[in-house]
Amino acid sequence: MLQNLHVKNMALIDEVEIELQSGLNILTGETGAGKSIIIDSIGFALGEKADKNLVRNPDEASLVELTFVEENKTILHALSEAQIEVEDGVIILSRKISNGRTIAKINGESVPASKLKEIASLLIDIHGQHEHQSLLHASKHLNFLDEFAKNEIGTLKDELAKAYTSYRQIQKELEEGSLDQESRARELSLLEYELHEIESANLKTGEDEELETEYRKIGNSKKIIEALQEVSQLMGERGAADAVARSVRELMSVSALDEDMGSLCDQISDIEQLISDFGRDLSGYIDALEYDEERVSFVETRLDELNHLKAKYGSSIDAVIASMQERQQRIDRLLNYAEYEQNLKAEYEKARQDLEGLCQRLSDIRHAAGEQFKQQMIAALSDLNFLDVQFDLDFQRLDHFTGDGFESMEFLISTNPGAPLRKLKDIASGGELSRIMLAFKSILASQDEIDTLIFDEIDTGISGRTAQMVSEKMNVIAKNHQVICITHLPQIAAMADAHFFIEKNVIANSTVTDIHLLDQEESIAELGRMLGGVEVTETVLQSAREMKELAGKKK
Repeated sequence: MLQNLHVKNMALIDEVEIELQSGLNILTGETGAGKSIIIDSIGFALGEKADKNLVRNPDEASLVELTFVEENKTILHALSEAQIEVEDGVIILSRKISNGRTIAKINGESVPASKLKEIASLLIDIHGQHEHQSLLHASKHLNFLDEFAKNEIGTLKDELAKAYTSYRQIQKELEEGSLDQESRARELSLLEYELHEIESANLKTGEDEELETEYRKIGNSKKIIEALQEVSQLMGERGAADAVARSVRELMSVSALDEDMGSLCDQISDIEQLISDFGRDLSGYIDALEYDEERVSFVETRLDELNHLKAKYGSSIDAVIASMQERQQRIDRLLNYAEYEQNLKAEYEKARQDLEGLCQRLSDIRHAAGEQFKQQMIAALSDLNFLDVQFDLDFQRLDHFTGDGFESMEFLISTNPGAPLRKLKDIASGGELSRIMLAFKSILASQDEIDTLIFDEIDTGISGRTAQMVSEKMNVIAKNHQVICITHLPQIAAMADAHFFIEKNVIANSTVTDIHLLDQEESIAELGRMLGGVEVTETVLQSAREMKELAGKKK
């Protein structure tokens, strides 16, 4: 469950910290107090796209940190598989904006936002107005059913997706390979020309790199030879070597006259020997660097040929060789086209049958699960004050395969006695969509591994008896999950296990939002404000107290 929420420098929030509890956590407050900022901040911490308008003071870092304590072994195993180290079940998700840069961390280790989203999806689920609207898109209805039947489906959808990819590849190859005799002859002629062009080059892996290295060397050899010859002249006759030799003779002629001259004679003799050795090495190097214009011409021509082939058939010699092999295979296919086409058609038919079988298995699971889903939805919707409700799933077989099967499905509903079943998008109001989504989530709650559920705007367009029934349904969900709900309805707020109040204050000419946990009497006073509006009378407070007591009896 989500144990702690810490928000700093986000929109109207300077800095707040909330210790959340198990069961039903309710957040209330006046319009504009900043309730939506809490959801936006949590969404940001879970990896959603950062909104620059969320930052309160751009000169300071903004931070949202969520601390979870997890005991569910399935989730802990999934975290381990994702290479997230967890000690004592504590998982800390944090996201910070500093100097326009966003930094995400899990248990102190920096991660990309995609990784943060992946891990967050195991721990928490947010249901807001955007998700309610997804019910209006029939293309998403099959995903809702698949989520309900996920235990039965297992890895089947992954297998189907792979089979569909294989099927489409063979189908595409069959379509592209369908050529008349004239087209085959034309393509065969071009391929044979290209194959001959590559084969005649007698390519060797790495040859271009070797030739480029040689070309750089021999291309500079002429300049190097000229420089070395100049050095040779400077060192040779009337050069350094001649000068040193004469110096040796002069010193030797007077060395007998002064015994201290011996060390000087030794030094100059060493220099003479070094110069002699250098001269020999220099001559050898010049001989080895003999400039071969014929070799230079050959290397240039060969490099031009290789670069032409690389520009035409691939970025490297290996790529050109692979291209040659592909052309040879295509030529073999065209020369034996009837056999190739027959084999490809056999592959296609097998892939189609395999895919058909997987689609049928998935369809059978969906139809069986659909009956259960239908009955549970009718019961859940009845609990949410839909009178004489009808609900059904309209499956339609497609005339083609998809990576999701061979059928579509759309929810149908009738919310009035005697009215025919119609598409959700044609009849559902905002309040009805909220309740339909809540019904669906209540069905999933019993089998969902995710501990924490957040409901935002779940009370859109409802009031009175319906609001009371929604609160009771949320209370049922909260028995097995931690539920966090932002609401403006007292019937829902009264059911809280923990009631938090969000208020807006002006401090030092600056508007800030604060959040604090209400005790029993404070919660009753807040319920009174929600019931009575501007003037909270003793009668209103008594009604609030009764509402709180009644909610307690339903726990």
